[in-house]
Amino acid sequence: MFGGSDNSDKALQKLVDRRLQRSGGGGSGVRAVVMRGSVTLSGNLKYENQRMPLLKALRGVAGVRNVLDQLKVLPKQMPYSPRQAGG
Repeated sequence: MFGGSDNSDKALQKLVDRRLQRSGGGGSGVRAVVMRGSVTLSGNLKYENQRMPLLKALRGVAGVRNVLDQLKVLPKQMPYSPRQAGG
């Protein structure tokens, strides 16, 4: 393989998952998958300003070669107003 084995990816996955939990991303539906030392982040963020701290935190994990950002920010929900609905 290119620069890693399944065992090292499994060990790195545990470290990444731990860091994700501590960074507040784990409980929000953000998922990290490790393959050959690369981390792919996917899921939905509530706010755009959550993105950079998560990326920086995972880049700081020893053994992580790069982080691929596939995160999406949920559209803002406008509060319902009966006037806007024509009523």
